[in-house]
Amino acid sequence: MSFCNPIPIRLKEARKKAKLSQKALGVRIGVDESSASPRMNQYEKGKHTPDIGTLKALADELSVPLSYFFCEDDISAELAVNLNKLSLSDKQKVLEITARLIDESKKG
Repeated sequence: MSFCNPIPIRLKEARKKAKLSQKALGVRIGVDESSASPRMNQYEKGKHTPDIGTLKALADELSVPLSYFFCEDDISAELAVNLNKLSLSDKQKVLEITARLIDESKKG
């Protein structure tokens, strides 16, 4: 079974949704203008993986949670983004709802 690194896919999706070029995104997170586009391209192609600090800067700039980059499927990624927008009390409600759903699925 092969594993596909989700970071390049998620990075490209979030960047396109934010309507930013690779160069603009790189510059916004502090990469030198001359290397911003090539570096973002390498991240999106999976040739290099950003360190966790860079990934956090990218997440902040793209308004997604850090966990978004590690989601293995689109639904989980969308859930991560939506959860990030909720208040702490609403996140607690979602946690309770999902716990009930899991419990119900085990019963039946």
